[in-house]
Amino acid sequence: MMQYTMDYQSPLGKLLLAADGSGLTGLWFDGEKYYADSLDKEHEAKETSILTEAARWLDIYFSGRDPGFMPPLHTEGSAFQEEVWEILLGIPYGQTVTYGEIASQIAEKRGMARMSAQAVGGAVGHNEISIIIPCHRVVGTDGSLTGYAAGLKKKIFLLKLENGFADEFFLPKHSTAP
Repeated sequence: MMQYTMDYQSPLGKLLLAADGSGLTGLWFDGEKYYADSLDKEHEAKETSILTEAARWLDIYFSGRDPGFMPPLHTEGSAFQEEVWEILLGIPYGQTVTYGEIASQIAEKRGMARMSAQAVGGAVGHNEISIIIPCHRVVGTDGSLTGYAAGLKKKIFLLKLENGFADEFFLPKHSTAP
């Protein structure tokens, strides 16, 4: 299925949006860690109704409000990644959860004693539709702001925009995020 792209200028810099005929397939900050990994080599810069709706969502979001709707999404990942991304979509605007809490939810759903928070972190980090699938709302159990492919400064900005930044959050001494 053909993918279409559109640039969006955000307060944090340029974003690249990608969609196919069924939904948004990517939303990346310029220069982020996994920039456009899922974008087909054959794609066309063209504004589509799905991209327009995603841009409208971003306009509302960056004005400091919960958009209150979801543009159509078309994610493609492993069953585990899809399960994690579904949980991310359920994190309310302005709130955060920990990697461990997500791991516990999955373990309980699967009838397992436990699930690795690191495995959850890997799935969160490979989310191709940042902001809309809110991976920035996931923090370390101790309040550390770990891992955000677009960089921790952007994660902090997004949490503050949503009034979801807590005083106990801190930057770890060693981080995998830029």
